[in-house]
Amino acid sequence: MPTLLEAASPESAAALCRELGLQFVELNMNLPEYQEWDFPLLQRVASRYQIYYTIHLDENLDPCYFNPHVAKAYLDTMLDAIEAAKRLRIPVINMHLTAGVYFTLPGEKVYLYNRYRERYLDRLQVAIAQCEKAAAGASLVICLENTGDFALPYKRAALELFLQSPLFGLTFGIGHDQTAGNRDKPFFLEHWNRLRHFHIHDAAQGKNHLPLGTGGLDIPWYAALAEKTGSRAVVEVKTIQALRDSVQWLRKQGLGPITS
Repeated sequence: MPTLLEAASPESAAALCRELGLQFVELNMNLPEYQEWDFPLLQRVASRYQIYYTIHLDENLDPCYFNPHVAKAYLDTMLDAIEAAKRLRIPVINMHLTAGVYFTLPGEKVYLYNRYRERYLDRLQVAIAQCEKAAAGASLVICLENTGDFALPYKRAALELFLQSPLFGLTFGIGHDQTAGNRDKPFFLEHWNRLRHFHIHDAAQGKNHLPLGTGGLDIPWYAALAEKTGSRAVVEVKTIQALRDSVQWLRKQGLGPITS
């Protein structure tokens, strides 16, 4: 399950996770509750409720930012999350691959990371190396999540660079792909063996994060792909009721959760 605003504290999130028969909580690093790591609390809660954690990095995190001071802060945040994952035995860190700043010109958007692609990829290569060094010896994968724009040329180049490292894998955000006209799906099918994580929610008419079974997605097809690739999956809805409804729908479909 994701971190929900209605159950943002580690204790309330873990209690709900256990009640619904789910296995892990994805800690959302955008929330104030997770700006500092309270390791004793997180360890105690995980043990009490017999759950574990994954991490969703700050959605704005961008270690390639052109301002070096800003880029360093983002990279330090990422390295800090890797150390936390090692300490808490967290298997997955999820991150967005930001599109960066763009200029809107007559008739087109000019993405600065595309205009200065060589500089962007050089910075990215440095960040990857530092992440690899920090994660050495850990059973951990950092997964890149799509938000509907994996087809951008400079993002494709960045993803191919990430996937040269065994530390990195892919998160398939299935609803975001659907609302983007399935533009990301070809990349995932081409690199299906690097899938390690799914964010599942339904989608319809441009709306994301709908309860499962209320939109237009073929959830069983994605569930089969997740099973084929041995991936974890987060039911990425936004309210407790939507999560309850989605879990109930999954059980009716025979798709899990397996515990009760």
